[in-house]
Amino acid sequence: MQLKKGVLIGLLPIALFSCVSPKKLREAEAKFTQLNGAYAELQGKLRDCEGNLNNANNDISRKKSEIDALNSQMEMLKQNNNVALKQLQDLSVISSSQAESIKKSLDNIGAKDLYIKDLQSEMKRKDSLNMVLVMNLKGAVGDLNDKDINIKVDKGVVFIDISDKLLFKSGSFDLTEDAKVVLGKVAKVLLNQPNIEFMVEGHTDNAPYKKNAYLIDNWDLSVKRATSVVRVLQNDYGIPPARMAAAGRGEYLPVAANDTPEGKAANRRTRIVILPQLDQFFKLLEPGGDKGVAPAGQQQ
Repeated sequence: MQLKKGVLIGLLPIALFSCVSPKKLREAEAKFTQLNGAYAELQGKLRDCEGNLNNANNDISRKKSEIDALNSQMEMLKQNNNVALKQLQDLSVISSSQAESIKKSLDNIGAKDLYIKDLQSEMKRKDSLNMVLVMNLKGAVGDLNDKDINIKVDKGVVFIDISDKLLFKSGSFDLTEDAKVVLGKVAKVLLNQPNIEFMVEGHTDNAPYKKNAYLIDNWDLSVKRATSVVRVLQNDYGIPPARMAAAGRGEYLPVAANDTPEGKAANRRTRIVILPQLDQFFKLLEPGGDKGVAPAGQQQ
């Protein structure tokens, strides 16, 4: 791949020399080098965002498994306690050590039950906040066709898919005036949620992109479209840039088959991914944040 890229870069000046002046050639080469550097930087940011998102989803799955394990332990403790109490009914006297053991068992059941309820409550709260966000977004863009803008929750993550026909002309990364109206509606909701961070992803179909002095392929096009969107959200609507990341997916994450015009149209989209907020959820796991209850397998 590196050899192919090197050959292309080597041939590009020769091909351009016959039709452009040396000054314009140097400017084109400098612009090409700049775009390659920006592309590499954006790819690095994409990998970081994807890693963070995968880690967050893995942490949520792990916490759900912990809840199931704690529920199982609690049920076993209750059964053991019932057996012990039944045995005590047949005894007239119990030792002080036996009484203390029973007391600790009951206290442990109550503590684990409280810990489980805290985890479940925080997960329900997160799901409720996501649904409120989805309803607000749908209310803001309610006059748009569902085929052109789709808002959904999948595995605890909010996704906003906007068809490229609402944002860009074919093969271009320059936003249309109508696009700014659509993004303004989305930005209004996001501004009201100052703690939310999100990633803007560009997606294309698999039609080959005609290479020019600025873009090489669909990867480049998808990245440039994503950066065009975040710049408008920052410059026109005041969303802090630290809350946003821009990434390009090219043609490699389709939502439909590319063998029909309808499928290709569905794949040409810009996706806004609301990154999961796990700070408050994981506060329960920090020292002092779990009201004195230790997770299963840990000592208090």
